[in-house]
Amino acid sequence: MTAQLSPIVVFDLDDTLAPSKTRLPEAIARVLGRLLSRTQVCIISGGQFGQFRKQVVEPLEELEVSGLDRLHLMPACGTQYYRHIDGQWSRVYFEALTDDEKQRAEAAVERCARRLGLWESHTWGPPIEDRDSQITFSALGQEAPVKAKRSWDPTGEKKLALREAVAAELPDLEVRAGGSTSVDITRIGRDKSFGMKKLLVATGLSKQDVLFYGDRLDIHGNDYPVKAMGIPCVAVRDWHDTVERLEEMLSADPVA
Repeated sequence: MTAQLSPIVVFDLDDTLAPSKTRLPEAIARVLGRLLSRTQVCIISGGQFGQFRKQVVEPLEELEVSGLDRLHLMPACGTQYYRHIDGQWSRVYFEALTDDEKQRAEAAVERCARRLGLWESHTWGPPIEDRDSQITFSALGQEAPVKAKRSWDPTGEKKLALREAVAAELPDLEVRAGGSTSVDITRIGRDKSFGMKKLLVATGLSKQDVLFYGDRLDIHGNDYPVKAMGIPCVAVRDWHDTVERLEEMLSADPVA
């Protein structure tokens, strides 16, 4: 069944709108432009704002997409929030980890990764990234090729084993399996449901006003917290699937 256009449409980023850590494909950028002409759009992901700018903002600006004032960006699973105000991207809020929380998180994830044999000798960039409100371990580095990322842990067993080991060492923080090779560490409760609750407050909308698209809505996936809080969701396989579903939705809308 084709989803109906909602007051706000929310997307995961990696593998929902684009292959991991790559720019929006032109087909996605164009359909998002059409969507922004009709409704509000939010993108929420574990990356930091610099990654959002490269993956999302630049492709939209190059196509001269209008309606950026309707775009909500939520890096680090919603612990950061940006809006396009008076022609510039402005941070609405930001929840930083303390230096102690960061140091303990970085030490624990490196220690556990080495113990489990998951600390790789060759990476594309540093395996641990300080995103201020989130510490992220990426086994192959942030800039690893998509093919390498997909082949590193196709079943997800490595990520889950690492998540469990790190969580046991950091009971006061939350540890989650993130993207294809990553584990994210935040304060407790700071998953994508945290970001969605913040978004509802900011917009004055209800859960039923939201439609969320994600590729990891399974119970172990990092999109699952959105589904668990009762927001209507659409499961997609990849960005190609997302384009098709958005085209169907926009075609079914008489004004689009």
